[in-house]
Amino acid sequence: MILIVDFGSQTTHLIGRRLTDMGIAIHIATPEEAAKAVIDYKPKGIILSGGPSSVYEKGAPTLPKSFFDYQVPMLGICYGWQLMAHLLGGSVKSSRKEYGPALLNVHSSHPIFSGIKSSSTVWMSHGDSVVRAPKDFIVLGSTQQVEFGAVANLKRNIFGIQFHPEATHTEQGILLLLNFATHVCNLPIKPKVIDVNTIISQIKETVGNRLVIGAFSGGTDSAVAGALVAKAIGKQFKPFYVNNGLMRDDTLERIKILFPKILGIPVGIISAESEFLSALRGVIDPEKKRKAIGNQYIVSFEKQLKKYPKASLLMQGTTYADFIHSQGTKHSAHIKSHHNVGGLPKHMKLGLLEPLKYYYTDQVRQIGLQLGLPKDVVYQQPFPGPGHAVRILGEVTKERLAKQKLADSILVEEMKKSGWYEKVFQCWTILTGTNSTAVKGDGRFYGEVVALRLVSTLDRMSVDWVYPPQKVLQQISSRIVNEVPQVSRVVLDITTKPPATMEWE
Repeated sequence: MILIVDFGSQTTHLIGRRLTDMGIAIHIATPEEAAKAVIDYKPKGIILSGGPSSVYEKGAPTLPKSFFDYQVPMLGICYGWQLMAHLLGGSVKSSRKEYGPALLNVHSSHPIFSGIKSSSTVWMSHGDSVVRAPKDFIVLGSTQQVEFGAVANLKRNIFGIQFHPEATHTEQGILLLLNFATHVCNLPIKPKVIDVNTIISQIKETVGNRLVIGAFSGGTDSAVAGALVAKAIGKQFKPFYVNNGLMRDDTLERIKILFPKILGIPVGIISAESEFLSALRGVIDPEKKRKAIGNQYIVSFEKQLKKYPKASLLMQGTTYADFIHSQGTKHSAHIKSHHNVGGLPKHMKLGLLEPLKYYYTDQVRQIGLQLGLPKDVVYQQPFPGPGHAVRILGEVTKERLAKQKLADSILVEEMKKSGWYEKVFQCWTILTGTNSTAVKGDGRFYGEVVALRLVSTLDRMSVDWVYPPQKVLQQISSRIVNEVPQVSRVVLDITTKPPATMEWE
């Protein structure tokens, strides 16, 4: 097995996922638990994850220098490499911050780079860099900005890399992790397949004879979670769709027509448009907005306890991306409170049932296909639980919501017409809350700027932006400026994740 020491990276669990997909057992430990974990688990390899801290920061997670005396191959990733360099006599400094793609040039034929091209794209997310490697470390690869992009102490079988091989946008990152596991740690691999029947059995065991209320939005995550729970407990499951007025306009009809057939269970409709708008009145701060929405969802579901007093669990389609962004591990940074994780109220009458909590989007889709769900459900574009509310910067009012819905519907319509809707993971508009000057009818006009966000990703942990043909963007822009009231111009967001999150709020 391989021990992963978690320094709070948003993608620590993703490192583990890459290894478990290869059939390699893992254990994730905090730095405080790491030494004991080496003794208890006797790992064949150790990976030090990235993290949000600086090695010189007061209270930054660390390890004793003696940790590197274990006769076990080690791989430090980003912060893990910086900490390794710092503790072993190298030097780390705050340098030019680097987020997103970079070109790694490999200078070595070491087995850890077996089969990897001499030049390939890697994904960066760091503010500090190693500027002097410790004694006996050699450079295996560099980027334009980072001399010590990949290094090794061959005597001690210790490696460090500044980029994130676990990110899907690192072209050959999975191969590098495979090489570390097989060529360096000498571990056999046996690719793992997700067993849906095991998940269903776990749900049965967890629920027992209890009644479950389902938070059902009709999106991929809740559809797959709902299908799993329906198969596991049948009529003990009571799914509900909260019609909060914040979703795309066709969602309600789709829920009514399609999903009772898929689940084999009627989906109840909770009408709560006015309640959600009321809860959002005067709320501008994104964190408060998400928490107001999360709280209102729970209020809506707990009202169902009058009808189903024996219900004790609330099913949610929470995935790992939701969980980690809401500070899911000890040393991780808080990014945003997802309405269904960090946005939930502290005191709830219902416990949580989250069968997809430790799965990523691509895995959720695999599960959906195994369950026999229609492809248009499995591969539909995700839509956030808070809906258009987190795509309206500033206060959400009835008027601004209508404006955002119209702009978004134009984008979706034109993307579908052009054939580009299916080529992106997700596309949407944002009311930016920023005004600019325009000329309409030969006169000065001062109105709001609408942003377009078009992205590609596999698991939502690293994201790239998509650039459709100019004529497609021109048609979208022209229609939004001409058809949406009080809009002055349209801009395209061309920021990767990291540093940006997918949503603006």
